Amino acid sequence: MIKKAIISVSDKTGVEELAKFLTDNGVEIISSGGTYKVLENAGIPVTQVSDVTGFPEILDGRVKTLHPIIFSGILAKRNEEHLNQLVEQKIDPIDLIIVNLYPFEETIAKKETLLEEAVENIDIGGPSLIRAAAKNYLYTTVLVSPDQYNDLISDMQNNKNKTSAEFRQRSAIRAFEHTARYNALISDYLKNAFDENSFSEELTLAGRKINDLRYGENPHQEAAYYSFSKSNPLNDFKQLHGKELSYNNLLDLDAALSIVKEFDENFVVIIKHTNPCGAAVGDTLLEAYTTALDSDSLSAFGGIVGVTGEVDASLAEEMSG
Repeated sequence: MIKKAIISVSDKTGVEELAKFLTDNGVEIISSGGTYKVLENAGIPVTQVSDVTGFPEILDGRVKTLHPIIFSGILAKRNEEHLNQLVEQKIDPIDLIIVNLYPFEETIAKKETLLEEAVENIDIGGPSLIRAAAKNYLYTTVLVSPDQYNDLISDMQNNKNKTSAEFRQRSAIRAFEHTARYNALISDYLKNAFDENSFSEELTLAGRKINDLRYGENPHQEAAYYSFSKSNPLNDFKQLHGKELSYNNLLDLDAALSIVKEFDENFVVIIKHTNPCGAAVGDTLLEAYTTALDSDSLSAFGGIVGVTGEVDASLAEEMSG
């Protein structure tokens, strides 16, 4: 049964609701910094980390949770030997870790960000808590994102305020993926900041899953779309209609976008297998589309159409054939 939890989050989305659920189910919450203030102001019972450790936050908040009392509670196995050691040291086991990290990626995405500010947004305590809990997944549950909160609530409700082994396993995998990507973003940023042009001795790709795809390059292959840049416009596209996109659709979308963004006037390009098979400008988008289609209507079948403006009803009707 989950009896004690640490909550320390940069993204406060949903944290009050989750904390209320936990306290309503008898879970004691430990927190620090801004998270502690949010929960306290919401009237949720919460204990400061410093009251547990007997050690204050120091170094402008750089050291808050890095303490043997905290990490012993997280890493202890629930066997007689470890539990006896906790009792001897007057340490309680910690069953649940809810941590999301300083917004390093969002910070470096701003062009005006200086190196000093970026470095201050490198989280140390957070990844340490996450990795410790993930290592001890047999007994400890770890969450790294608000999109996991509802799943935790459901799992606890279905297991009498415990978490299932399957949930802890999935969460541990997610935790290690999360910290690996975080570290990769930091090393890549510092490499660029220090003008290091040599090839890296060790290379980690910091990808983030955007969505599943209908299939890969061929229909029998499974695929998903991962982004390696927060500023990639394909990350935020909204699909209004139709089947899930395939890998080939995504390639054609990227090709269409790279061409369309070069034009300000009414412009349409039709892409098939990453190649333009028709392109035109016109007094209206409708005129530009019909002209582009006339360039090679056979190759255009099943292609991707890129336009520089809003698709109105008349253009949509023409596209639908």
